[in-house]
Amino acid sequence: MLIIGLLFDNYNKYFIVGKHMVKLNDIYRKSQPPKISAWIDLHCELAAVPFSDLSKMAPGEPSAAIRERVIKARQIQEARFKEIKGVHCNAQMSERMIHQYAEPDASSMEMLRMAMERLKLSARAYSRILKVARTIADLDGSEKVESMHIAEAIGYRNLDRGDWAERGV
Repeated sequence: MLIIGLLFDNYNKYFIVGKHMVKLNDIYRKSQPPKISAWIDLHCELAAVPFSDLSKMAPGEPSAAIRERVIKARQIQEARFKEIKGVHCNAQMSERMIHQYAEPDASSMEMLRMAMERLKLSARAYSRILKVARTIADLDGSEKVESMHIAEAIGYRNLDRGDWAERGV
């Protein structure tokens, strides 16, 4: 698994690939994100939590519960693709499989169409959104990809927004 991320502090922006951290140069401050963003499935913008809020935070979902949901979702995916050689999870789906297993309903498709147009997303982003939405639906225990799954998957495409550099993302 290759982990790619962006790290920002008050002074610098870094691009993280695996164990390596590279400082972004000014070329990435233009209005368009770097092309590599289209290859990343999840883009999550995380703001620093102020110290005063850290002590007020209530405990979240326990790691053991999250682990169980992930294991169940992986089992669902393995069962879904058991007859297909070389495919074990949603990330490996072909375009045909995406239409077979991750096809959203009409209202979800309209939401996706609006996001694609407003954010000027690529065809690759479209496929990635549907794959991620299918995974979110699996984590949710849902047989169908619903609008809430599409909405969450669209939310993970932060770097595709044209204003990402101005927002400090």
